[in-house]
Amino acid sequence: MKDTYKTIVATSQGLYKEKGSKFIAFAYPVVTEDQIKEHIAALKEEYFDARHHCYAYSLGADKARFRMNDDGEPSSTAGKPIYGQILSNDLTDILVVVIRYFGGTKLGVPGLINAYKSATADAIANAEIVEKTVNAIFTIHFDYIVMNSVMKIVKECAPEVLDRKFENICTMVLSIRESEAEELLSRLEKVETLTLIS
Repeated sequence: MKDTYKTIVATSQGLYKEKGSKFIAFAYPVVTEDQIKEHIAALKEEYFDARHHCYAYSLGADKARFRMNDDGEPSSTAGKPIYGQILSNDLTDILVVVIRYFGGTKLGVPGLINAYKSATADAIANAEIVEKTVNAIFTIHFDYIVMNSVMKIVKECAPEVLDRKFENICTMVLSIRESEAEELLSRLEKVETLTLIS
C-alpha cells in the first residue's frame, strides 16, 4: 500500500503572457475546502478587475476529492489543464488559481489550454515540493506501573508523540506511518492494562 504523497510547502506564483493576456498562477498548500474558498475569495477581492479566476484542486492522500472550474472560459480550457498539471506532478492537498487579464486578442482553445497549463507549470516549478507520509493516529491509556514497557515500545517503533499525560492512568496520542502501524499496535496490545482508542 502506498502511504506517501507529495504536496507543496508554501504558496508559490507563476506567470505566463500571450498576445497581451496575462495569466498569473497561485499555488497553495490546502487540506480543507474551507481553506480553498478563503483563498479564492481573497484573490477575487484583490484581483477584482481580472476577467477570469480559474482553478483546480486535489485533496487527500488518495486524491479522491478534486474539482476544476473554468470561470467563464470555454469548457475544459482552464480548469482541466490546471488540474492536468497537478496530476502530472503527482501532487495533492494543493489548490492552483490562475487569474487572467484579457489582452484584447482571443487565443482560441489550444492557446487557452496552453496558457493555463504553462502558468500552472510555472507556479509548481517555483514551489518547494515535499513528500509526506499517510499516518494513523490513535490514543492509548495505560496504568502508570507499565510505563516502562510502553516507553520501550514507543522508543523502538518511533511513532510521533502528539500528546501525553502521565498520571495514575496515563494517556498518549501517537501518530505513525500507516505501513508501520500494525507492528506498533500488536506490540502495544500485549501490554497489560493498556487500552487503545483508534
